[in-house]
Amino acid sequence: MKSVTSVLFLLSIVLFISAFWNALALKRPGFYPPKQVLKKRAASLAVAGVIFLLVTIILSRF
Repeated sequence: MKSVTSVLFLLSIVLFISAFWNALALKRPGFYPPKQVLKKRAASLAVAGVIFLLVTIILSRF
């Protein structure tokens, strides 16, 4: 069970880093995807990161 929680925790970290990367791409000029696409992508990655983090916390309690 510990390995499952570790993998889920690492996945949530990767999702948070990806969301941060997409949020930083909003400030760069000339970046290809339109800003609306980057905002949606960053928000969805952040939400997925929160969900995986909550699942990890719940699993680590049991």
